[in-house]
Amino acid sequence: LMPMIRELAQKSKIRRTVPIFERRSATFQEISRRIALVAPTDMGVLILGENGTGKDHIAEKVHERSRRADRPFVAVDCGMLTGELAASELFGHRKGSFTGAVTDKAGCMEEADGGTLFLDEVGNLPPEVQQKLLRALQTKCYRPMGSTRERRADVRIVAATNRDLEAEVAAGRFREDLYYRLNVIPLHLPPLRERGGDVLLLARHFLNHFCAKKGRPPLGLSPDARRVLVAYAWPGNVRELE
Repeated sequence: LMPMIRELAQKSKIRRTVPIFERRSATFQEISRRIALVAPTDMGVLILGENGTGKDHIAEKVHERSRRADRPFVAVDCGMLTGELAASELFGHRKGSFTGAVTDKAGCMEEADGGTLFLDEVGNLPPEVQQKLLRALQTKCYRPMGSTRERRADVRIVAATNRDLEAEVAAGRFREDLYYRLNVIPLHLPPLRERGGDVLLLARHFLNHFCAKKGRPPLGLSPDARRVLVAYAWPGNVRELE
């Protein structure tokens, strides 16, 4: 898995460095084991964890280890979408279907056909879009906004959230049937404050990466710096550390 992560980090589509887990990290070993088991299947995966724990990178690893690796990986940030916009982004729309729809637009379901659709912060999806997504997952069919024709899409869904979806279901804000559709295989990413020595492993990785990127001689971490890094709670997790 490590060579794959290094190769992915060099690809231009990645805008920030990939949080590396070294081989002696227990967290890395467990996550790697779960990815190896999950990726070759076509089952839905739900990645759980706080903001900044690297859920998007794990989703990419699942795709790259799957049988769909040569097909598209399409990511959608559901936390940025309102009802109408969410439906358009996922399923596309026809020209004139709503104010501002001046051209036809392909949705992410169509773009990800044959590959993986990553729904980041899926807990933010509006209720009306949850229903449409559930139907698309059950039938592999969907209808773009303003269209009378159904289309088919063969996509694997990998979803992620920082919310407690069971609590959201209990509160009536998230569909129970959709939750069970998404949560076939759960992957939980613990926060950085619970990962012990990973803080220093990651800190050294990021330090080496940015020294190389800026053309600077390698720098180290003093004993005081190490104590401060380990003692801090890291509410922003790996993203904050980076």
